[in-house]
Amino acid sequence: MKLYYHPISGHAHRAHLFLSLLGLDFELVEVDLLKAEQKTEAFLKLNPFGQVPVLEDDGVVIADSNAILVYLATRYGDASWLPRNPAGAAAVQRWLSVAAGEIANGPATARIINLFRKPVDPADAIARAHRILALVEASLAGKEWIAAGWPTIADIALYSYIARAPEGDVDLSGYANVGAWLARVESLPRFQPFIKSAVGLAA
Repeated sequence: MKLYYHPISGHAHRAHLFLSLLGLDFELVEVDLLKAEQKTEAFLKLNPFGQVPVLEDDGVVIADSNAILVYLATRYGDASWLPRNPAGAAAVQRWLSVAAGEIANGPATARIINLFRKPVDPADAIARAHRILALVEASLAGKEWIAAGWPTIADIALYSYIARAPEGDVDLSGYANVGAWLARVESLPRFQPFIKSAVGLAA
């Protein structure tokens, strides 16, 4: 099994994290985004969208981080990671959509602006980040995990970019429930840390 990734990508990290949590044997293949290796002919055969991560598993190729989480949970995980009952599966899917939407457009975008020094005003991304963090904070009130009474791939999908939100000048200090939840994810067996960058509030 191979995971094509880049260490600063939160999308790639969520796949890397879940592979680690499941205790699977896999090879990391770094794709140099700065050299545009994700746009080469060879890589585009794996993922025509030209994005990491991509998972290769015994002839099966899965692109998109959330699709990889679903694949791994279904093939290698037990039903706790992705509940098989309709209501449980829907609860997880709701947060996968949040990870692909509000999280990507909020804390992830604010972080990218700082990491790559993009000449873009980060105010909108930071405001979006605080709006979704307020919803996550409220959703975690009285709960340990976001979609069920135990960790699911919804928690994995949300973790990386929320954990590194300060790199995009998004202050997490006002979100006590989120902070406690991050610590719980980080205490899971075989947790794989996400690389830290000295930018934004983390500088």
